Amino acid sequence: MSTLPIALTIASSDSGGGAGIQADIKSMQANGVFAASVIVASTAQNTQTVADIHTFPLEHIAAQIDVIADDLFPAAVKTGMLFSSEIVKLVAEKVEAHDFRPLVVDPVMISKSGHTLLQVDAIEMMKEQLLPLATLVTPNTHEAARIAGLKISTVEEARDAATAIHAMGPEAVLVKGGHLKGSSEAVDVLFDGSSFHTFTAPRVETRHTHGTGCTYASAIAAQLARGRRLPEAIEEAKAYVTEAIRHGLALGQGHGPTDHFYFLNREQTFSSAD
Repeated sequence: MSTLPIALTIASSDSGGGAGIQADIKSMQANGVFAASVIVASTAQNTQTVADIHTFPLEHIAAQIDVIADDLFPAAVKTGMLFSSEIVKLVAEKVEAHDFRPLVVDPVMISKSGHTLLQVDAIEMMKEQLLPLATLVTPNTHEAARIAGLKISTVEEARDAATAIHAMGPEAVLVKGGHLKGSSEAVDVLFDGSSFHTFTAPRVETRHTHGTGCTYASAIAAQLARGRRLPEAIEEAKAYVTEAIRHGLALGQGHGPTDHFYFLNREQTFSSAD
């Protein structure tokens, strides 16, 4: 009997399937691990909007985490959209109680459609309670600017933000540069407390980028679960997410999702199923 490393995502559901728990599971499985999940909230969401958010009772969230830790202890954990300060606090407590390591924190704040996914007081709770537990924090430039209280429009400013966020307690910070303008490359900046590393890939011009942050962070967590060192895990994950974006799917009327399984030969799959 073969086995796979287990990675756990703690995040919210996206009914449109492009981001959130759905993207996390697809990305983790595509990167060679078995994905377990804890759902903290459900969103009524498509490629155009987030119409509603329903958070689950704290007792139910806690029960999900506890049963995973009891039977399917993960080799890496990733957090995504947590929405409220109460959920952030609970997740931080459970991460510490179960000694979940390594921990990738994706500080999801705003949807592609501009809807708030992390309440204001939850941002402060995340900075105080969750970031100090993180092996890696993966904000995009908008999120990094909000957390660090700095303006980010250049790679140098991304380095400043990474330094400021690192001072809040995480082992390492990856500021994703996909939103930086004026470059033909997407440049991500990693600060591990002693040195900077940059990860670059050609910028893909497309509107179909729904769920890229979830996909990227989950791929990193999967690679860490497989035993990769952090720089190598990020390098592998960036190559993966770049191709997933390049093969983005024109689904819906808004920002379509990335293609998590772009590497499958679908023509052969479909023909053999006929």
